[in-house]
Amino acid sequence: MKTTYREAMRAAIRDALQRDERVFLMGEDVGRYGGGFAVSLGLLEEFGPGRIRDTPLSEAGFVGAGIGAALGGMRPIVEIMTVNFSLLALDQIVNNAATLLHMSGGQFNVPIVIRMTTGGGRQLAAQHSHSLEGWLAHIPGLRVLVPATLEDARGMLWTALEDPDPVLIFEHGSLYNIAGELADDAGPVDIDRAAVRREGSDVSIITYGGTLPTALEAAEALSADGIDAEVLDLRTLRPLDDAAILATVAKTHRAVVVDEGWRSGGISAEISARITESAFYDLDAPVARVCSEEVPVPYARHLELAALPSVERVVAAAREVVGARG
Repeated sequence: MKTTYREAMRAAIRDALQRDERVFLMGEDVGRYGGGFAVSLGLLEEFGPGRIRDTPLSEAGFVGAGIGAALGGMRPIVEIMTVNFSLLALDQIVNNAATLLHMSGGQFNVPIVIRMTTGGGRQLAAQHSHSLEGWLAHIPGLRVLVPATLEDARGMLWTALEDPDPVLIFEHGSLYNIAGELADDAGPVDIDRAAVRREGSDVSIITYGGTLPTALEAAEALSADGIDAEVLDLRTLRPLDDAAILATVAKTHRAVVVDEGWRSGGISAEISARITESAFYDLDAPVARVCSEEVPVPYARHLELAALPSVERVVAAAREVVGARG
């Protein structure tokens, strides 16, 4: 069937609500308004206010309520409108959801799924455009998912709800309108393994989420120069699929990591370090990184585009590492 990323996410939520009466959705504007990005549009009319719950503008409050509901046996899907706003709930996410299993000696699981929009490229300025998923991927006790395809948008949610521990799902805002074909019987997908989205032999472009289309476009541009790029979609940032990362590096001997987060202390640094630690002798060139500029994401369109990873920057980085083979 023809669908969009947004509609695939909505179908995933509907499927979860139908599968399990313990599942409910809560967050700012998820009900009558249909969600800040229209993902939950129509679900209030279908399932009622008991299961599609509008909350006050208090991230700490409603994330805390979701944690309590999870401890009480429910399966809450908590929507935070953007990742920037999740900072208001970091105490609940980091100090409660991520730690309760450990601090209770294994007595209390927190089966909560927290969804949020991430990323720039939509002229929403600095308070709505940052990519902070790498921060939360730093935290033990959390699983961090970054669906980039229609199949993953449709299939990751139910698998996440089956996890007894907290799962964060980051949906890049630029992907919501992406359209394509999705199998009529599309359903739950694996959330443990990265996926090779394009086979190649000369250089590995390692990325996730909203920069996957950028990486694939860059790979096509590189093919015109005779450079065969492999594109690895990480899909999950915690835990990282080390085996897939090391396998693609062993195959191509060169790597470019593309991350919309900032370069300093970001997930790209972690991936580069793991490659250096475990695949150093497979490398024929230093690992390259393409990240956002070290500034708050600008509002002005031309400045925003200049700050974010682009096809041109990915192509240039790949050409440089491939040129090092001589």
